Amino acid sequence: MPELPDLTIYQEALEARLIGDKLTGIQIGNPFVLRSVTPEVEEITARVVTGISRIGKRIVIDLQDDYHIIVHLMIAGRFRWLIPSAKVPRKPGLIAFDFEGGTLLLTEAGKQHPASVFFIQGNSDLSQFDQGCIDVLTCSLNEFIAALQKKNHTLKRSLTDQRFLSGIGNAYSDEILHHARISPMRQIKYLSEDEWGRLHLACQVILSNWISLLREQTGSEFPKNVTAFHPEMAAHGKYREPCPDCGKPVQRIRYASNECNYCAACQNQGNLLADRSLSRLLKKDWPKTLEELES
Repeated sequence: MPELPDLTIYQEALEARLIGDKLTGIQIGNPFVLRSVTPEVEEITARVVTGISRIGKRIVIDLQDDYHIIVHLMIAGRFRWLIPSAKVPRKPGLIAFDFEGGTLLLTEAGKQHPASVFFIQGNSDLSQFDQGCIDVLTCSLNEFIAALQKKNHTLKRSLTDQRFLSGIGNAYSDEILHHARISPMRQIKYLSEDEWGRLHLACQVILSNWISLLREQTGSEFPKNVTAFHPEMAAHGKYREPCPDCGKPVQRIRYASNECNYCAACQNQGNLLADRSLSRLLKKDWPKTLEELES
C-alpha cells in the first residue's frame, strides 16, 4: 500500500501537472470504484483544479466551488499519467480523469478492487474522511505521545493506525522500529521516556529520508515504480537477509494478511518473537533466541 513517502511524491507530481488545469471529462472503467452518488460526474467536470491535498492515506484533488475528488489507493491502486484523452485499459484501469494537459489514470492489480473514489462537495462532507490522525513529520514529541497513548496496542499496530498517525503503513513502520531499536510487539504502556524520544525521532528521520530519496529517484517524471519493497530498506521485505547494522538475519512474524520484519538482535535483545502459526505448530520446539534458531 502506498504510504506517506509515496503519497508525498504522488502529491507533488499531481500539483505540478494539475493545479490550474481544467477537468474536461471522466471515464469510468469499473463502476464499483465510484463509492459516492452525489455530486454526479457532470457536476464535477469543467472545473479547474485549485489544489492537491492528503487526508491520511487518501489523495484529494480540490476543484473550484468546493468540489473534491478523494482517491484511496488501498493496497494495489496506482496512478499513471498519460497523454490527453487516453482510454482506460480494460483490465487494470478503474477510472480516468481527463485534463487539458493529460489524463490521470487509476489502475489496480489483482481480482479484488478495494481502491475507491468519492466525489464530494463542501468541507463538511470532506471532514468525514478525517479520522483525527496527526502529521508525524511536524508534530511535537508531546503531541506524538498523546496520539499513540489513546489506546494501548503494540507499537506495530499503533504506528499503522490511521486514527493516530497519518500515512504510516506496514513497510515504513518496520523501518521506523528498526531505526528506533524497539520491538514491534512492545506495548505502548511500557515505553520509557528514552524509547518515546527514539521512536518520535525515528519516525521523522525515516520518513523524511525516504521522501528525499524517492524525490531524487523520480526527478521530474511521474512516479512509476511505487512499491512497498526497496533494496535500500533495512528490515522490511528482508527476511533472512543480514541486518545492515549487526549482520544477523532479519526475522519475520506473520499475522492476518500482513507480515512484520524485524532484527531480533537489534530490537529484541536477541529473542525471537512468536509467529502465531509456526509457534503454535512447533510448540516446545519453537526457538526462543537467535542462538537456538542458528543451532
